[in-house]
Amino acid sequence: MDGTHDLGGRQGFGPVGADEPEEPFHADWEARMFGMARTMKRPSTWNIDWWRHSRELIDPADYLLRPYFDQWMQAYAALLVDDGLATVEELASGHAQTRSHALGQPITGAEAAKLVHRPSRYDRPLNRAPLYQVGQGVRAKALGTTGHTRLPGYARGRAGRIVQLRGSHVLPDASARGQEVAEPLYTIAFAAAELWPEAVGSKDEVMIDLWESYLEPL
Repeated sequence: MDGTHDLGGRQGFGPVGADEPEEPFHADWEARMFGMARTMKRPSTWNIDWWRHSRELIDPADYLLRPYFDQWMQAYAALLVDDGLATVEELASGHAQTRSHALGQPITGAEAAKLVHRPSRYDRPLNRAPLYQVGQGVRAKALGTTGHTRLPGYARGRAGRIVQLRGSHVLPDASARGQEVAEPLYTIAFAAAELWPEAVGSKDEVMIDLWESYLEPL
């Protein structure tokens, strides 16, 4: 959605730290949160795009100041309360007062480990001809959104050319609303100078994978 969170990042917060330690977790509670998320039984209405949208709804001050896995905790807590699977009081106390029969038993650590090595697939059969062809010029739409999207803000309204058709994949915007809609996915090459005025004269290009409904012909 259009808010503090943006797929392409936001300027004005200083340089990106690229020298963090290599360990996956910086504290024991982060590993615990990751383990809880992986072993949690989830309603069929949950999917990765709905979860991402829930994270994007976190208050801007919280989103900017809280650690990454703390954002996970907030998103899962909101989903549990929203679906009536837990109450705010239960989450605050850390103790369930009732037993939900909607989810069943959590999966084991061994089962969760298998899921890590067997990721979900979101490609779908392409049952129609794509609207655009490799080499064709297109423009990313400049429309904003209150829902989830994978169109980064810095690319909106910018022109590029198609360099690859990636088949048909589930559209995240619709998936976050509980609808499975598959669309052609393209790799678009944008000149750096088209995206950022200070890059005038640069020969660099940025490749972005964008769904068909994000694009319009030049």
